Amino acid sequence: MNKRICVLHVAEAAGGVERYLQTLFKYNDKKQVENILVCSQNYDYKKFEELADRVIVLKMAHQINPYSDIKVEKALRKIIKEIKPDIVYAHSSKAGALARIADLGLNNKVIYNPHGWAFNMLQSAKKKEMYKWVEKISANFCDKIVCISDAEKESALREKICKPDKLKVIYNGIDIEEIEKTFTMSRTQLGIPKDAFVVGMVGRISKQKAPDTFVKAAKLIKEKIPNAYFLIVGDGELRDKIENLINQYNLSSSFLITGWVNNPTAYMKIMDIGMLLSRWEGFGLVLPEYMACGVPIVATSVDAIPNIIRDGVNGILVDKDNIQLIAKIIKKIIIDTRFKQNIIKNEKYVVEEKYNAKRVWHETNSMYQLLLD
Repeated sequence: MNKRICVLHVAEAAGGVERYLQTLFKYNDKKQVENILVCSQNYDYKKFEELADRVIVLKMAHQINPYSDIKVEKALRKIIKEIKPDIVYAHSSKAGALARIADLGLNNKVIYNPHGWAFNMLQSAKKKEMYKWVEKISANFCDKIVCISDAEKESALREKICKPDKLKVIYNGIDIEEIEKTFTMSRTQLGIPKDAFVVGMVGRISKQKAPDTFVKAAKLIKEKIPNAYFLIVGDGELRDKIENLINQYNLSSSFLITGWVNNPTAYMKIMDIGMLLSRWEGFGLVLPEYMACGVPIVATSVDAIPNIIRDGVNGILVDKDNIQLIAKIIKKIIIDTRFKQNIIKNEKYVVEEKYNAKRVWHETNSMYQLLLD
């Protein structure tokens, strides 16, 4: 019997990365691969104890913190030396830097998945250059870089992060079976009128996900569609500002912010429209989740999103921060039921064909095998 491949995953960022690892581990063949997870304190590590072979929790700071980061690197290096994995797999930019530094000179195969390049975020030119510089140097200390979309690969090539043969595109996937089993949240339980037209967004309440644009568009939509109701499934650093904006527009009786929930797809299933109005986006895992729930999508035409959404086919694309166009499209979806049904039908086909988590596991396992041959 062949020895199992031991993969040590290192992850700091929760949210999308956490969900990615959950589905990857779920469909993992335990006869072939042993998954050990080193994660931050922000993870629901109890859940991962059932999915991974072993879980180790390290206190990691999200922002750069020299004192904390050096402690993490020392602890990580000790863990790598003790476990002697075949592969170290680092997820997102912070964990990517920590793991690659910790592994220096230990001669393990190293994979890095940025889950969206930090230099594509909206920020100062100085910060962008710093992130590019860090990624270019760090790329020398890993064997493979996984891009979660074609747009991510194109970004890496454009910025000359590494040689093309170091890049591997593995599209994100979702657990379709789990979504199909998920119950639909009760509108009554949430205080949403039964006849409401529910417009929702799922994601972090942060600058990237543009919750301010969502609220500004909601004001226009409410003027055109009196029974519209708005739902934000998530939480984040801008929550107070967003709640103030909702009150300013007198929308509080037609608005609900759920905070973080364990079952976001249960909330998606009550939506008539699902939005992703990101200002930048490495992938947008919520898009195939909306598709699996049969929810028509309105999303911004940025970064990787047009790789996933074909405008007018399996969703509608808009320019970022264009609230007038967003409101206009919502009205069109309400009026043109045939158009809406065609989008839902195409979504179901696309999600099954391209974004099934089982495919992610098979492609990842093939990458492990090729790396160790």
